[in-house]
Amino acid sequence: MGHYDNIQNVYFIGVGGIGMSALARYFNAQGKNVAGYDRTHSELTRELEAEGIQVITSNEVEALPEAFLEDSGSLIVYTPAIPKDHPQYLHFTADSYRMEKRAVVLGNLTKGYFTLAVAGTHGKTTTSTMLAHLLKSCGYEITAFLGGISENYHTNLLLEGNTAMVVEADEFDRSFLQLVPNLAAITSMDADHLDIYGEDSQIKDSFKAFAALVPEDGKLFHAYGLPLNGISIGVENNADISAQNVQVKNGSYHFDLKTQNGIYPGFSLSLPGKHNLQNAVTALAMAMEFGALPELLANALASFKGVQRRFSYRIKEENLVLIDDYAHHPAEIAAVHQAVREMHPGKKVLAVFQPHLFSRTRDFADGFAESLSLFDELLLLDIYPAREEPIPGISSEWLLKKVTNEIKELVSKNRLSEVIKQKHPEVVIVMGAGDIGEEVGKITRTLRGEN
Repeated sequence: MGHYDNIQNVYFIGVGGIGMSALARYFNAQGKNVAGYDRTHSELTRELEAEGIQVITSNEVEALPEAFLEDSGSLIVYTPAIPKDHPQYLHFTADSYRMEKRAVVLGNLTKGYFTLAVAGTHGKTTTSTMLAHLLKSCGYEITAFLGGISENYHTNLLLEGNTAMVVEADEFDRSFLQLVPNLAAITSMDADHLDIYGEDSQIKDSFKAFAALVPEDGKLFHAYGLPLNGISIGVENNADISAQNVQVKNGSYHFDLKTQNGIYPGFSLSLPGKHNLQNAVTALAMAMEFGALPELLANALASFKGVQRRFSYRIKEENLVLIDDYAHHPAEIAAVHQAVREMHPGKKVLAVFQPHLFSRTRDFADGFAESLSLFDELLLLDIYPAREEPIPGISSEWLLKKVTNEIKELVSKNRLSEVIKQKHPEVVIVMGAGDIGEEVGKITRTLRGEN
């Protein structure tokens, strides 16, 4: 572990975040005293508490556990999404505690390990989770910090051993520039986080800076068509490594993997969507570069169950389908649409969307309108503010006017389940990165007639 050996107490401001919770679990497993703040409880914070990590929802200094008030040598981990007037953050800053951003901590943990890092505005969570599953299934003892909950292992942290470290590399706040990757992938470089970056070109520059972190004896993999110097990845195109002869059978993709060393047949993937096929090829390419054998990888990929809230089926019946997805960007919504039409052709599809961030809604309004108009019907919730204050004139009502779909309406979260049920839908797809995920259980029960 090295870097944090002498620290006993670790406190997380924003412990319920997906990346933060993985680090909290890591330090807890190392025998540290771990606690943290988050604004509200969620399924994830309740799991952390069950594992012995104290979670408090008060941001007051008085609410801090005594151990952290008494030990100025505690490590305080925070996320850039925390408001700078947060009382606990201000308290620790004033008392010169050891304070480190989440990205710095992750970067420090990866130093000294063979690191496989996956970056990209879309695809990084599924690809890194696939990669961790592939390596583990092939017998490698790895540690993995994931940006989602693996359906295979029901966690966002794998602690198998130190052969290698798999990390999701987050571009938010240029976090990923803290990492030292031996093998890296960039799945996409679409504009996002313009509230942080300001310009699309600055996002591309930061991805290029991340690519430059790969040492000369390392390898960079990237989606075909991106302006990067590395090994290109694709689906049925001229990429260096690609899926070829793709067929859909019984809801699964079957394909051959074409590499620079030849063609390997017999791969299958049960996740819908061409974007997931692209993610799978990326993960396979990285695993093969690491040394995993193609024949073992074929079995490993076939057993991959996915990531929670990434095209997750909550109901899958002949006349009723409910899918839950984290999509919060126009390109992701369009990818979900492609997948749902391919897997459920001819069915009427009701989309439910909770926009995430006022700034993102403003910056990509036309893209959101275009991708949301692809569905047969649309229910739109209020914008989830996350770290932001409202922006005048930017609302779900404003966005809904831009949608060309004829069957569209605004709906409040507390009425959502009933409104969905009254529509007697064939296929429902629930999308968003806010707290909409917490509602899906209720929607499932209502549609099944259980409440």
